[in-house]
Amino acid sequence: MPESMSDPGAPLAVSIVVPVRNEADNVAPLIAEIAAALDGRWAYEIVYVDDGSTDATPQRLADLRRARANLRQIRHAKSCGQSAAVRTGVRAARGAIVATLDGDGQNNPAFIPDLIRAIEQGGDRFGLAAGQRVGRKDTGFKKLQSKVANKVRGAILKDGTRDSGCGLKAFRRDVFLALPYFDGLHRFLPALVRREGYEIAYVDVADRPRLSGVSNYGFFDRLWVGLMDLAGVWWLIRRKKAVPAATEVTEC
Repeated sequence: MPESMSDPGAPLAVSIVVPVRNEADNVAPLIAEIAAALDGRWAYEIVYVDDGSTDATPQRLADLRRARANLRQIRHAKSCGQSAAVRTGVRAARGAIVATLDGDGQNNPAFIPDLIRAIEQGGDRFGLAAGQRVGRKDTGFKKLQSKVANKVRGAILKDGTRDSGCGLKAFRRDVFLALPYFDGLHRFLPALVRREGYEIAYVDVADRPRLSGVSNYGFFDRLWVGLMDLAGVWWLIRRKKAVPAATEVTEC
């Protein structure tokens, strides 16, 4: 049995946070893939945040926890959204580095080690390693939607990211928790991390079809909210003010 599973009290280097809602059939295969990617490399935990599922997701996770000492389950009584689920998981995480991926299986866990290593090798300068999808497996409409959204976001925020919506990311836990929180935060991490003065590493990741089920998020459900979020993040970036060094005496 891997060290990360045999000794639950051991210090953890990495936490894998998976926000999930109504993905019962995807839970077991995705956890097996995460374990295959990380076992023997880092002391790690897997934190599933069940965002108000109404299917068998909670039961599947409870069953799997009996065999996996490093699997944790947190449940929202009602759906609060993906950003809230990610934040819940990061706050509960015990690792200094947190990696995230979507719970539908489209994000391949095999790329998580590349993201973690990018953070480790970048040192204090890097706050985020962002996956950039290639070979998108979504419908033509969803690919067009994503392309337009990324173009508009990049033109306004100038975040240097071609794919802000990829769920595969790794970041330092303290950097994430210092960011201003709002619903939709997970779509703007590159811009907000840059706002705090950190560099970003980019890792190409292969996209794949979801393992099972259907998407829980729709285009028209988030279109107008996304536009308002974009305006809000633009405002936050514009209002960022450099903090003087502690040894300087200044008056504002």
